[in-house]
Amino acid sequence: MLEEKITADRLAGFSDAFFAVIVTIIVLELKAPEQAAFSDLGPLWPTAISYAVSYLFIAIIWINHHYLMRFVGPPTLGLIWINFVHLFMVSLLPFATAWIARTRLASFPVVSYAALFVCIDIAYNVFERRVLARADATQVSERTRRLARRRSLGVLASFTTAMLVAFVAPRVGFGLICRRPDPSPAAGGRAWQSAVTGREDPEGDRPPPPRLSRVTVVSWCPCDWRDGGRTGFRARRYGS
Repeated sequence: MLEEKITADRLAGFSDAFFAVIVTIIVLELKAPEQAAFSDLGPLWPTAISYAVSYLFIAIIWINHHYLMRFVGPPTLGLIWINFVHLFMVSLLPFATAWIARTRLASFPVVSYAALFVCIDIAYNVFERRVLARADATQVSERTRRLARRRSLGVLASFTTAMLVAFVAPRVGFGLICRRPDPSPAAGGRAWQSAVTGREDPEGDRPPPPRLSRVTVVSWCPCDWRDGGRTGFRARRYGS
């Protein structure tokens, strides 16, 4: 059992390091202007926008991957290779980001950028299905699985639409790429978090802490809600 956990942790650790390297490579494309005037930053807007969008998407991809890795038991060879395929697609992001920046959001580079996200999403969906197929039903409810599949298909349709639109209107297509849904619950965020904690929390909000009556409060101590404790705070009261 310990050896299986170590293997899963190594897979997650390698993936985390990989994402960190990709973010570092992307930021190296940010070149400072030669002149000291503030107006010299204007021509750099394609680089700044492409960097910000790619950084945001890498953060979303990592969040999804982080939550999903909690359900990975002893990883099979097939699951490891699917993870490598997913990471390979992510590794092409610095190239695609630099291309759309240098061509100032030209049509074919934006099409390729959107197509790359289609490939990343397909690879991730395969990885997600493999992990969920082996996850215990007590860990991930059927409702959570259906919601994840629905969100995954919606994200894939969004990227595909952006890719097709970019052929005739690249900046509109790039805008559609930026409208990608949040990382929850498509393999991340609230749905997976509720599955991990054993709580159904579709709104993603914790209930407010209980209101205290007029008593002397000495201290507040947060409950460990991830370990099944009651969400909120516990007040220690003294006196009547």
